[in-house]
Amino acid sequence: MIRTVAELRVRLAEAEDASGGSPSVGLVSTLGALHEGHVDLIRLARESADLVVVSSLVNPLRFRTPADVAAYPHRRPEDDALLESLGVDIVFAPEASELLPAGIATTRVSAGDLGLRYEGRTRPFYFDGLLTVEAILFHLVRPTVAVYGERDLQRVFLVRRMIRELFFDVSAVTVPTVRSDDGLPVSSRVALLEPADRRAAGRLPRALEAAASNADRGVDACIAAAQSSLMGEERIRLEYLNVVDPATFRPVEENHTGRAIALIAATVAGHRFIDNAEISLP
Repeated sequence: MIRTVAELRVRLAEAEDASGGSPSVGLVSTLGALHEGHVDLIRLARESADLVVVSSLVNPLRFRTPADVAAYPHRRPEDDALLESLGVDIVFAPEASELLPAGIATTRVSAGDLGLRYEGRTRPFYFDGLLTVEAILFHLVRPTVAVYGERDLQRVFLVRRMIRELFFDVSAVTVPTVRSDDGLPVSSRVALLEPADRRAAGRLPRALEAAASNADRGVDACIAAAQSSLMGEERIRLEYLNVVDPATFRPVEENHTGRAIALIAATVAGHRFIDNAEISLP
């Protein structure tokens, strides 16, 4: 368990000396409050690298207010026990002030206009904050591979673009979304839902199934089918439903054929959920 940048550098140098070379390093960056989805990320990192580093930092740049940061669930004892059981070598759990001494990052990585779409539409600060801290972690940890979940595909797209454009020597790999029996992606928010709200939220993955089932009729029919599957459920507040080109992460052109990604985001009982599914357009 490492709390400071200085300690992290010493530990990584020790690992390099002990291996007699440059051990491959797998990084899993988290906000803490770990769940089954994180377990799969860590296991892939363990399979892919000699040394596994898990960062645990509630990045304030990803939140609107200090109150939102404080409200994020903290389960440090449970997280620590899980990480130890999974054979994680280093847990980098600094205070936010360690990486952001002034409480902000004056120098930031910009996600550009794509960072203002979808997840960034209502949180225009979100992806700049995410990429800024991810770049800091890449610089400090020097990972060979960084592991992400496919539920956050916009994040994955933007991180891969950052890696390419800023010449980071790291590969970003993904793990399929871990789902509950009702199809909902596993997340810390799901456990907070009352039974009726959970049943309502379960309609979100079914909307994506409807989109995929109707994709052979074109993008408009695909979106209409997904919207129709949500009609009548007053507990769901749909935020966006889009079909994007995986090569650009922008809405598909009318003549797009082949692989595409259906994205959905909605709020249920004050809790926000995102999901996606791969579809095939004719």
